[in-house]
Amino acid sequence: MRLTFYGAAGEVTGSCLHVQAGAARFLVDCGMFQGAARGPHNAAARNRANYGRELGPLDFVLVTHAHIDHCGLLPRFAAGGPPIFCTKPTADLIPVMLKDSAHVQSRGARRGRRAAATDAPLYTMAEVDRLATRLHGVPYGVPVQPHPDVTVTLKSAGHIAGAAFAEIRVREGRRERTLTVSGDLGEHSPLVVRDRDPPAATEVLVVESTYGDRNHRPLAATEDELVQVLHEVLHERRGNVIVPAFALGRAQEFLVLLYRLARAGRVRVPLVFVDSPLARQAADVTFAHLDALDELAAEFHAAQRTRQLPFELRYTESVDDSIFLNSLRQGALIVAASGMCDAGRIRHHLRHNLPRAECGVLFTGYQASGTLGRRIVDGARSVHLFGETIPVRASVHTLGGLSAHAGQDSLMQWLRALPGKPRATYVVHGEPQAAHALSARIARELRWAPTVAAAGVGYEA
Repeated sequence: MRLTFYGAAGEVTGSCLHVQAGAARFLVDCGMFQGAARGPHNAAARNRANYGRELGPLDFVLVTHAHIDHCGLLPRFAAGGPPIFCTKPTADLIPVMLKDSAHVQSRGARRGRRAAATDAPLYTMAEVDRLATRLHGVPYGVPVQPHPDVTVTLKSAGHIAGAAFAEIRVREGRRERTLTVSGDLGEHSPLVVRDRDPPAATEVLVVESTYGDRNHRPLAATEDELVQVLHEVLHERRGNVIVPAFALGRAQEFLVLLYRLARAGRVRVPLVFVDSPLARQAADVTFAHLDALDELAAEFHAAQRTRQLPFELRYTESVDDSIFLNSLRQGALIVAASGMCDAGRIRHHLRHNLPRAECGVLFTGYQASGTLGRRIVDGARSVHLFGETIPVRASVHTLGGLSAHAGQDSLMQWLRALPGKPRATYVVHGEPQAAHALSARIARELRWAPTVAAAGVGYEA
């Protein structure tokens, strides 16, 4: 079995694992790089390089979930490509996410950021439509055979709706090999989706390490912090709260948490806006799969459907509706994408609210190196938006306990549930410090010999 990592090795974006095992050749994920727009880690250039990479014939592709850093380059197989297997919610979400990605790319090309041909969109809406015909959604826990020598079982990863880790059995001659790929793992008791499943025994393991060097704050402490921030900014300072959020997963989690706190009388929020058509579409698909959701999320959905939420919730659709939000001076909680502030409507809301000391910006998710969100979290006194230098006077807050990724202790809890010791363990999807910290703890406490994967390197497992 030969594994080659074409992304998410020493970083948290661009997940793409190429597997050669027996007669089978396949990918697990085919994600887009996110982050720096220039310099040696130029995400656009790396996406184009990976998009054009010749991987040879592929029998099939597995997708662990619909976040763009795991599925964003799938349309490279639009013309006569292999079948794509994922869970049923993921099969419904992928076209939504990819069409938004195609729209963002075409809009950037129309604005003529450069005249170079390399700025042309990587793919079109038509290519996404063709790709959608090759998506095969399968239930959790039901084995599927995408190749005569390969059997795959997708199990709940507890990350976002439809997220799975893949348990893969491959026949090599008379021998059966087992490979488990974690995808992105959530905390033990996530807010919106069903709990993650324990792993089965495996010979080769690939595990993520986004938060491999630290733990999240307890959810109770996170709730206390959110209550305090909302009271201080909305009621004492009479400003707005701007929430950058990933349209898929984090936006829904934040609303469910807000629902729980408001229902208990702990927060009073005058107006909640979700300014993201993509988040609205993602919510519609997410809540259509109630069997993949936690009870609280299903309760929130029922309250929203019957107009019994304890706060006013409005989704904005048009550009004019979004622009109107910039005229609101106080009392508004605005949730908008993108979660790392590198694109989308959130940039306009930051432009109008960052210079105002009475306002607050509330980060709810991981900010990758090189992103605008990371610069703000790291304490930048000013940022560049739309050709202007914008001072950062608003207060900046990070909710440390609201991550969709498991913290170090939670990752170790999942790993300890593994029956027996893998022959090989590869640590991926983490910045170097995080990946090496998790690797060291695995070696120290579990007595395994993990390898921190390097991008583009092939490993015989």
